[in-house]
Amino acid sequence: MSADSVNSGSAVREPDPYRVSRRSLRVRWRLLPWWVKVTLVYLAARVLTTIMVIEVARQQGPNSWTGAKPGYLDFASLWDARWYEIIGIGGYPRELPLADDGHVAENAWAFLPLYPGATEAATLLGLPWKLAAVIVAVTAGYGAALVLHRLMLRFLEPDRALFAVVLFSIAPVSPIMQFGYAESLGFLWVALALLLLVDRRYGWLVPVVLAWAFTRPGALAFALTLGLHFVWRWWHRDRDPFPPREQLVVIGVGLFTVLAGFAWPLIVWGVTGQVDGYTETELAWRSAYIGRQELVPLTPWFQGGAWWATWVGLPAWVGIAAVGVLAVGFAAMLFLPAVRRLGVDIRFWLASYGLYLFAVFFPQSSTFRILAPLFPIVGALAVPRARWYRWSIVLLLIALQYWWLAGVWRVDDYDWTPP
Repeated sequence: MSADSVNSGSAVREPDPYRVSRRSLRVRWRLLPWWVKVTLVYLAARVLTTIMVIEVARQQGPNSWTGAKPGYLDFASLWDARWYEIIGIGGYPRELPLADDGHVAENAWAFLPLYPGATEAATLLGLPWKLAAVIVAVTAGYGAALVLHRLMLRFLEPDRALFAVVLFSIAPVSPIMQFGYAESLGFLWVALALLLLVDRRYGWLVPVVLAWAFTRPGALAFALTLGLHFVWRWWHRDRDPFPPREQLVVIGVGLFTVLAGFAWPLIVWGVTGQVDGYTETELAWRSAYIGRQELVPLTPWFQGGAWWATWVGLPAWVGIAAVGVLAVGFAAMLFLPAVRRLGVDIRFWLASYGLYLFAVFFPQSSTFRILAPLFPIVGALAVPRARWYRWSIVLLLIALQYWWLAGVWRVDDYDWTPP
């Protein structure tokens, strides 16, 4: 038999260039440093969001803040972004303004000073305020994505940890990380605090908690997280030693966090002379829904449930019952296997912040944004590896992101529902 006949009978199949190229890209991707991957994911998400923002802005009609079809920076500076600009330029009022009914009106004291301070510092470089506000927000969001990846690696494999960052970066309210809001800076402090807690580097929590307390509310919820962490470590000290020195450090940091959480209301009292100035300021925002009422802990969600049910034409008891179902569902979620995989400290934070909101927050149009500090839950959503699941949840979150922009952020005439 000739060599030609042998070769013709067992012809060698040429490699598919497309498959070779795709395999090469996968190998190159896997070899990239973790921080490069996170950077590319975050940038891709922000580019996608920017495209959606520009499209929604083209649909924006004239309003009290902008004309029709505003540019990106104007559209990114709607709603509470103007309060931050007022604070950055003029500071806080020494006297609380009053509404027509004699109660404290909406005012700048509802917003904490670190973000407007950082933005004002950036303007010293010659940047206009609106651009500086977006740059600070985007940069802080990037930092949060980097820290979140390190936090997720404590509990998940690298591909799952990176997918958690993907979900964080494209979440429905993720556009807030490139608007003139303090949320992304708050996300950074939440992620850092949880990473330090998981790694038991308690002393470093002090500066993080202090910065957090002057950026976004939530430090008091983290104080509860520290308390639960202490109880857990003390209860399991036989198999996980909890030396007296560490016990004292956790107690000390916990007490400091409580003080930091109350610092801003005390400052408002000291400057304005009104003991309940901060609380009354916060209550001004919910008065558009239920009128002026006193803050009674653990009742706002039931008040909100009744109000929203009545607003859509249902009996008030339906809304109250719905709140009970949501509370039970949230508690049950903490015990799902995918959530348990994130460790006790992240679950303590989810429970603490959930309880904090349940105690004091009135559910209204800002609810989706206020829930955002629960973002470590993306680690549980990142556990399944099936391609159909991952593509489905990515497409769902992108669709919800567009809905949030078009339905919540965009202003419709006289809009009493800030995002």
